[in-house]
Formats: sequence, structure tokens, C-alpha cells
Amino acid sequence: MINVKRLLLLPHLKVHNANALSSPFTIGFPAMTAWLGAVHALQRKLNVNDFSEIKFNATAVISHQCDLQTHKGIDDFVHSIIGTGNPLDKTGARSAFIEEARCHLDVSLVIEYTGIEKDDESLVQEKITHLLNSNMKMAGGDILTFKPAAFFKVEQGNDTDIRALTRKLMPGYALIERRDLMLDAMVQGQDAMNALLDHLVVHHQCKKAQIENEEGKIIWSSKRKTQGWLVPIATGFHGLTELGKAKNQRDAETPHRFAESVITLGEFKMPHNVKSIDEILWRYQADQNKNLYLCTQQQPAQTKAEDALSELFT
Repeated sequence: MINVKRLLLLPHLKVHNANALSSPFTIGFPAMTAWLGAVHALQRKLNVNDFSEIKFNATAVISHQCDLQTHKGIDDFVHSIIGTGNPLDKTGARSAFIEEARCHLDVSLVIEYTGIEKDDESLVQEKITHLLNSNMKMAGGDILTFKPAAFFKVEQGNDTDIRALTRKLMPGYALIERRDLMLDAMVQGQDAMNALLDHLVVHHQCKKAQIENEEGKIIWSSKRKTQGWLVPIATGFHGLTELGKAKNQRDAETPHRFAESVITLGEFKMPHNVKSIDEILWRYQADQNKNLYLCTQQQPAQTKAEDALSELFT
């Protein structure tokens, strides 16, 4: 049976003041939960507007530009967050200042969908255009401009189909999960935090040149443990308390629990290097036994590393 994925492309969404504080430990590109949450919100808006059969199953995020709102002055050791000028309160005093990390983005979203027939594509495009123009948020930021949505069909193993899509995503970088690097390090005995930092730290090395007539010359080199543009990313939440009621919770009908962010490694990869569309698609995955609510990618390297780690602790 031929596997054909139906994909919806939302190209070049220009987002202003997106939330760059992706977790208590990381600042930069918004968390994956923010992007999948925005796509889920778009699906729900379509469902209540005459498109009840539409379902968005997975999402890929491609970054074309990320402008983090920070500043580093002359002789400063660290960057500082560029804050906003908030209005005065009702007494005329300046309100309490809370640092909010922001970034301006140009991103494209590739969404795997079901429930849209060929004859309905133009109607869905018009509705999506209307919804994106009607004060809808993306990762907490305002959508300034975007290009018209487009539909693609990608047959598994068909390079022509994949190239037709990835050409629309260039130049840009698709965010993929590299949890397999952390799992491999943990199998070798490292804990999760050391495994994360070990792949992010830059090692500087110097050595004497071995070339004739350059005796005594020092050559410096800098590299990381693994090649690639690796970054820490927030991919979900780990529940800390049992499900229950909380005072003044927003939705009185939905059980509440306190949670902490789940951080792992990610990699920005240029789309022209993608061999299969599944390499860049993110999906929701909940593990009730471990109280985990995650955005994940199903990749062979991760499955192999998870099996090795599972055998180590059984």
C-alpha cells in the first residue's frame, strides 16, 4: 500500500513579539508546545466554522529568521533582555517590571492533515486566511503578514514530491529532535543535564603548527562534540502533582496539575537535507504512566537509543 501524506503549508508567517522564554532554563526559539498548540487552535477554529472533519495530526516548523530581542553593550559580559515600555497604572505610577524575553520570527509551518477534500481546498484556504488575519496568536506573538496557504501530496519514497515541498522551505532551517544524542550519553553513564551540556559546550584547542618555516606558530581550533547546529529545546511537560482541582483555575471542568518543562536537544537542519517528511514532523505523545506530555518525532535513531536505555535499567 502506497503511503501518501497530505500536507498543508503555511508559508512565511511573520510573527512579532513571540515568547522567547521557552522554559525556565532556555531562551531563544519558542518551545515546540507553542507551535503545536497554535496549530491545534487553528484546527479548533476551523472545526467550529463548517469544517468539522478537519484534523491536524503533525506539524513541522521551519525557521527563516529569528531576531531575539537582547542587547549586549560595550564591555558587557552577558546579553540583557530588551524590555517593553508598559503604560502607567491607574495611580500614575509605573507598574512592576517583569522581564519578558521576546523575538521576531519568520517561520513556515507544514501540517499533516486529514478531512479536507480536493473540492474544499480553496474554501479552507480562504478560511485560514481569515482566521490568521483575525488577531490569532502564534507562540504568543502577533501575526503581521503571511503568504497564501498551499496544499501538497507527498508519496513515501518519492524524491520529486519531497523536493517540490522543500524548495518552498528554502532558505530556512527545520527544527528536529536529537534526543537520541542524550539517550546514547545516558547509556554511557552520564546524567541528563551533563549529557545536554556536553553536546552544547564549545571546546577550544591550540597546538603548535607542524608546517616548515612556521615553527612556534600556534593554531587554534574550536569544535563541539557532535557536528550540527544543536540547541536546547523545550518539548513538553512533566506532571508533578496528581490531577485535581486548583483554586481559581481557568477551566473549572478540566482537571489541573502542576508541571515542569521537559528540555532536550534539538537540531536546526536545512530542508534540502531531508530524505523523508517524517524527519521533520512533530506529534503529541502522552505517557500517563510517567506523567509526560510531550511533542516528539518518531525517528529510528531515537527508538534504538530508547531501547538501549530501557535494557540498561531493567
